[in-house]
Amino acid sequence: MLQVSLRLRRAAARTVAAAASLYLLLLIPPSEPEAPKAASNRAFAWKQDERWSALEARFNDARRLSHVELAARIGGDAGAFAAKLDSLESRPYEPSGRIFQALENHLFELAPLVAASPSHLPMLIQLQSRLRSLVKQHSQHWDMTSPVTRQTMYRLLYGSRAAVEEVVLQASADSIPGLISGDDEPSSTPSTRILGVTIHSGDILVSRGGAPTSALIARGNDFPGNFSHVALAHVDESTGIASLIESHIERGVVLSTPEAYLRDKKLRVMVLRLRADLPALKEDPLLPHRAAIQARQAVDAQHVPYDFEMDFRDHHKLFCSEVAASAYESQRVQLWMGISRISSPGVRSWLAAFGVTHFETQEPADLEYDPQLYVVAEWRDPETLFKDHVDNAVIDAMLENADNGERLRYAWNLLPVGRLMKAYSWLLNRFGSVGPIPEGMDAAAALRHKQFNAMHTAIQERTLALAREFKARQGYVAPYWELLKLARRAAEPI
Repeated sequence: MLQVSLRLRRAAARTVAAAASLYLLLLIPPSEPEAPKAASNRAFAWKQDERWSALEARFNDARRLSHVELAARIGGDAGAFAAKLDSLESRPYEPSGRIFQALENHLFELAPLVAASPSHLPMLIQLQSRLRSLVKQHSQHWDMTSPVTRQTMYRLLYGSRAAVEEVVLQASADSIPGLISGDDEPSSTPSTRILGVTIHSGDILVSRGGAPTSALIARGNDFPGNFSHVALAHVDESTGIASLIESHIERGVVLSTPEAYLRDKKLRVMVLRLRADLPALKEDPLLPHRAAIQARQAVDAQHVPYDFEMDFRDHHKLFCSEVAASAYESQRVQLWMGISRISSPGVRSWLAAFGVTHFETQEPADLEYDPQLYVVAEWRDPETLFKDHVDNAVIDAMLENADNGERLRYAWNLLPVGRLMKAYSWLLNRFGSVGPIPEGMDAAAALRHKQFNAMHTAIQERTLALAREFKARQGYVAPYWELLKLARRAAEPI
């Protein structure tokens, strides 16, 4: 009996020793991601803090005017802005034309007046939509590789949307239109209706998700934007059934129903459509449908994993933008005429920690500026628009800290658990299932992602608390520049 007991103890000791050895082995840290080379470009920055303060003061002054006085000022300013838009239709302009700076200034000056009288919001949205349409028309003849072109389009398209949304946030929720129509560009491809909009096969849907990573993708760009995801629409010519081809970090390239696509939280969605007058479409009006068929057939043929490296030239793996780009590339149409660049050292470092190796790529937000595409419609979720702005401010504050040297770390003692979960995920992936760690992401990157989410959540909660205090003190919702100040305070070490 004693000998049996000794053997059991020795076996237990060997088991403990083996487990301890395995734990220590799994505890060996991987090599840190290689530091990205310094970029030659510089990210765009407004650098107009005094101007934002002046616009906020203009808003507060407008709130003190009588309804009649304010309506008269809005009417006069709106009429002058519309006259400037009329002049855009009279002749072509280069992106350096003074008229574009004048339009930007005029819209920024008009927005605070409308924010004090939200009943004029539909008029402002109409003017902004017309501005976007005219800029897109003019850009068809611009050099999209020119820095002047990129800055002009960004300032007018992103800037005008930002101005309108500052007004939206001051309006009551029931007065905010969820759907804004754009250019009803004709198409010969099969179509269906989704949320009140006719969607054609080959249309591209860019959206913004609700996760912290979505905010990072939207903002981590030389031209910080509003969108983080791209999907390509396919409509069956026989049944009219629509599906969305998209690539997810967790699952790779998949086919989604419209219901599943919308169920995956969307803070905003914009529909883009190829211009009908492009030479390639004049030759073959069904080209967008053929691109959608190619993308669908690729999904049906084999599993295509997510491309964490963001290499848009190698289509063996695909990130979300690459799904649409590769499909149209097969039809000899090159999307993203202006390539996206990620120059900020902090953004490059953090993205490298998640596995990104290519910092000249195709960012979802930049597709809006492609002159080959028109904006057909845009949905905003009025209830979550403020969350979108808070998430942006939090990410912008976090990335400022990243530029100052803050690194994405992880709990080193969880590395063995992470590696075991990665092995479990690998096994599930072999049988077509999704594991807790995405395919293509290693355990250390997954732990960094967990830490990133925790950082964002903590800063977001503090920012929201400060934003509530701001509203109680000032009597209005904090505009973006104020949110950014609050997020910077919230991101300071406690």
